Amino acid sequence: MKKLLEFLGLLAVLQGVMGLVHEFTDWNLGLVQRIGFLDGYEVYASVALLALGGALFAAAESRESE
Repeated sequence: MKKLLEFLGLLAVLQGVMGLVHEFTDWNLGLVQRIGFLDGYEVYASVALLALGGALFAAAESRESE
């Protein structure tokens, strides 16, 4: 379970970073800009993904090693 939480945390952090890079550089990266109902809220969604990734890493760290 710890490995799964770490993997999901890594994905969330990467998508958050790629969403912010897309917003500030116009490079076509990440999935956040491709989700239609997030139009205009991409920066907030990217920051939320970064926070989610941090929370998933913290949850993985609190789990016992398997």
